[in-house]
Formats: sequence, structure tokens, C-alpha cells
Amino acid sequence: MTASVGVPDTSPSSAPPDRRRWWVAALLVAATTVNYIDRQAISVAAPVVIREFGLSALDYAWIPFSFLLAYAVMQIVAGGIVDVIGPRRGLSLSVIWWSVASAAHAFATGLGSLIVFRFLLGVGEAGNFPAAIKAISRWFPPAERSLAVGWLNVGPGLGAMLAPPLIAALIVLWGWRGAFLATGALGLAWWALWRWTYPPEPPPPPSALVPSDRPAVPWRALLTRVDVWGLMLARFVSDGAFYFVTFWLPQYLATERGFGIAQIGMFAWMPFLAADLGAVAGGWLGARWMARGMSLHRSRMLIMWLGAFLVLGILPAGTVASPYTALAWFSVAMFGIQVKAAGLFTAPADMCPNRYAATLWGLTGAAGSLGGMAFQPLVGWLIDRVSYAPVFGIVAAMHLVSCAIVAAMVPRIGPIEDALDARKRSYDQSESPS
Repeated sequence: MTASVGVPDTSPSSAPPDRRRWWVAALLVAATTVNYIDRQAISVAAPVVIREFGLSALDYAWIPFSFLLAYAVMQIVAGGIVDVIGPRRGLSLSVIWWSVASAAHAFATGLGSLIVFRFLLGVGEAGNFPAAIKAISRWFPPAERSLAVGWLNVGPGLGAMLAPPLIAALIVLWGWRGAFLATGALGLAWWALWRWTYPPEPPPPPSALVPSDRPAVPWRALLTRVDVWGLMLARFVSDGAFYFVTFWLPQYLATERGFGIAQIGMFAWMPFLAADLGAVAGGWLGARWMARGMSLHRSRMLIMWLGAFLVLGILPAGTVASPYTALAWFSVAMFGIQVKAAGLFTAPADMCPNRYAATLWGLTGAAGSLGGMAFQPLVGWLIDRVSYAPVFGIVAAMHLVSCAIVAAMVPRIGPIEDALDARKRSYDQSESPS
């Protein structure tokens, strides 16, 4: 990024890091944890809900489908909003919306209302990651961003890990409707903490090209770049793997392994603990390799390939006799998914660290959600008509294909904001009246 003439460069890459950044990171991890507790509540409750409303596997598939449809569309919108209003207000709006939508599930009367409430949940939850990535790009220098994103990616695993025992216990105590009311209240409690403890942000870096830190959203400029499409396609073909485990693992354990709600609560958290360990390990490796002199691009790519090969652990999960051995293989795969995410999910902050990070994240996240959404009916159809076996095979291949796409279409992970500014200026000049 080009600094203004005569003005010291205070960008995150040169200014001393603010010590408060780790408190911000902790708040973001907590928000993402709550996000995934709310998101996974339906999958933990699925055996009870499916039985109460008489749903098939394909019927159930439309519930996560509706969530991911809203999540995909709104990530694009949310990214632009966050780039304008900032992460503090953007995340506040997101959490309030999704908490109310989560509580509304308690009033569902059948498949149709569950689809509507799940859609509304997706609208709200879509703002979480764009706001978090924007905050990380503002608070953390480049060498620490993969570590910060690695810690951020603890949130999905931690939330998904806490959801089975928490939601199962709430179902036993208050029924599945009471469980959704409780998760909605949890999100509002987090919002109160965020509202009162988020510190003042460090000043944005000066720029000769864009004097404001609230630029017009450069969607057209982003979508002309092959590397941006590479990140989007990589997310499109791979995000469905994590969503499969998130939305279907409790149902798989119930129907294929004979687990009841109590057993699901006791054991379904294990793969998500492994996911947390993978997120931290991937982030730590990226920071460690860069500290030893490895380039940003090479460190990110090595993390991605390492994680992608570990995802192959999903293959034996469906064939081993012991359900506990199956859970161990699920854990290997989830560890790999989050190792890879520490590289791929950091790319928007690496490429647009100062102004467009949330917008780029929104585009890539939307592509990932669309891919996950399209996968849901296929999963339901395969389970009803064939078995879980072909689903496991597809999941195993997803991340290897994703890495191949990044290798082919993203020759360099690094800042692109100057190029975006130049392209945006050319659009502005071509559209201005002569």
C-alpha cells in the first residue's frame, strides 16, 4: 500500500502492535463460539425434532440448506456493511439479529417454520466472520494474522464442541424448545460484553489513493481478478466438508451407530476439539514459518496442503466397527480441515489488510456457503437412497481439490489493495460525466 508523501507509514506492518489486540481476539473467539453453538443446536436436536415432525433425511437437509442460502447471500452484503460501519457496530448488529432468530426456533410448528427461522439465523450469522476478519486486519500485523485467524477458528470448533453436551443437557432439562431460548439469551449476553469492553481501534493507515477508511465497496474490481475467483472456488468446493460434520454428525451417530441424546452429548464434541487443536496448530505453524524467513505465500500454501491430506481421515470413519474409532477418524479429518482453514481463511486479510478485508471475506465466505448449501440436498438424497459411504468419499476429496484450485489460480497471496484502488479509479473516471 502506498503511503502519503511526507506522512510516516503507520500501517499494521510497521506500527508497534497494540497489546489490546489479544483482548479483541478473545472477544472474537467468544462470538464465534456462540455463533456455532446456535448453528449446531439444530443438529444436536435433530434426532428429537425429526421424530416429532416425522421428517426424512432429505426433509432435514432443507433446514441447513435454508440457513446456508441466507448465509451465502448475506456474507456479501455483510462484508460491504462492515467495511463501512466498522467491526464494532457490524458485529453488534449481527449478534443481536442471530440471537433473536435462534430463540425463535422455540416456536416452530413444523418443517416450514424451521426453514424460515433457520434462514433468519443465517442472515444474522453471516456478519460474524467478515467483522472478525476486518477486526484482525485492523489490529494485527501481517506476521501475526495467521495466528490470530487460527485462534479465531478455535471458535467454530469450540462452539461445535460445547454444543452437544450443552444442548443435550438443555433438551433433557427443558425440552428442545427451551434449548433454543437458552442459546438466544447466550448471544445477547455476549453482545453486552462486546458493547462495553471493545477498546478504541488503532488509527487507520494513511493513503494517498483513498483518504477515507470507508471506501465504496470495490466488488467489480475484486471480481475481475483471477486470484479472487480462485479463493472463491476453493471455498465453494471445500466448505461443505465442515458443514457435513457440523449438521449431520449427531444424526449419523443416532441412526448408524445407535447413540441416544445422552450419548451424543457425551461424545459428539470430540471431533470439534480436534478442530480447535487444528486451528491453533495451523495458525502457529504459519507464524513460526514466517518468523524463520518463509514467504507469506509459501507458508499459507504449505498449511493448506498439510490440512487437506489430513482430511482423508474421514474415509475409514464409515467402515470401522467401533463408533469410538469412527469418532477418532472424524477427529483426524476435522483437525485437518481447520489446519487448512488457518491458511485459506487468512488470505482475505493478507490480500486486503487495511480496507477491503471484510468485503473480500464476504465474497469468499459466500462462495463457501453456496457450496455447502448445494451439498446438503445431495447428502440427504444419498443417505435416503444409498448410504453415508459416498458422502464420506466426497468429503475426503473436497479439500485436495480446493488446494489444487488455489495453486492454479492464486500465484501469490499478498496485498492487492493498490491494484484494486487503480482499477476502481479507472471505473470512476470512465463513469464520470465528461
